[in-house]
Amino acid sequence: MDTEAFFFLKYPEIPSSMPAFLNKLLFPGLAFLVILVVLLVVRALVLRGLHHWAKRTDHHLDDLIIGAFKVPSLFLCLALSLHLAIEFSELAIRYTQYVTKVIYLVVLLSTVLGATHLSSLLFRYYIRRYDLPVSAPGLAIGVINGLLWIIGFLIALTFLGVSIAPLLTALGVGGLAVSLALKDTLENIFAGINVLMEKSIRVGDFIRLESGQEGTVKDITWRTTRIQLLSNNTVIIPNSKLAQSVVTNYHLPEKSFALRLPVSASYASNPDRVEKVLLAEAQKALGEIPGLLRDPEPFVRFSPGFGESSLDFTLNCQVADYVDQYLVLHELRKRIFQRFRAEGIEIPFPQRTVHLRQSD
Repeated sequence: MDTEAFFFLKYPEIPSSMPAFLNKLLFPGLAFLVILVVLLVVRALVLRGLHHWAKRTDHHLDDLIIGAFKVPSLFLCLALSLHLAIEFSELAIRYTQYVTKVIYLVVLLSTVLGATHLSSLLFRYYIRRYDLPVSAPGLAIGVINGLLWIIGFLIALTFLGVSIAPLLTALGVGGLAVSLALKDTLENIFAGINVLMEKSIRVGDFIRLESGQEGTVKDITWRTTRIQLLSNNTVIIPNSKLAQSVVTNYHLPEKSFALRLPVSASYASNPDRVEKVLLAEAQKALGEIPGLLRDPEPFVRFSPGFGESSLDFTLNCQVADYVDQYLVLHELRKRIFQRFRAEGIEIPFPQRTVHLRQSD
């Protein structure tokens, strides 16, 4: 028995000749292509009209929603074209039901893609708009998208007739082996979640690592934390290492930073006069140097006090942010130096007195 005869004995609903069977598929195939082209044209016109409408609105939320469904709409056009083409076909139900399942899976895929993309865009949009205290948007978005994909996968299995209970049991048993194999990865994930929930380190905070590197936290992902240094380089540190190290956060409990500027004067200077000059320059700088705060007001302390070659004072003031200290120190030092020179206050340098004794 040849292959063609065996095929038609197994599937008697198919016409006895292959050309006749192909002819029955020809019209639905052409209908699928025509409908798909028409739907793609309609999709392009609708998206263009929606974009023009969105440009006339004041907010960007509609732009995000439209952009999130660009790719899912392609899958929806494909699914609808298949559905309509099946309606024109004369194939038996036992064969069309497989195509129906494919259509359902395509619609489910488009729904999950649209939901994940839209959730990511909306999450970042509301964080920026309302300045929400979310320390790690990258990690939170990854968790949300992962849950959406898991839900979509379980729905697909249920539709295909696969029992979820044995699968969950198998996953529970195999999860132990996977967790041992992916120990480092899971450690980074849970460390990132711990940092996210504890809010000890947030995106935008300026921190100093135990290694001495300091910079702004740009993102906390599911595996690593990205820190942008003042040199504009990026340090990528695993979340587990970050959770175990000693970190100084200069934005907690608030961003304002207490600045201490040491100033020295000679022993011939009057301490009261030096204090008045330092306070006068600090008060004058308020409102002129960006980042220097009026509250609390600057003050001077005769500390650490008596040095080896000088009287040592400390000018204390408050700056708005940690990085503001560099400009504030730069300007204050220039102003104090020029004022000391005008007032005749000497800024000493280290001196040593050596006595030479001649032996008899």
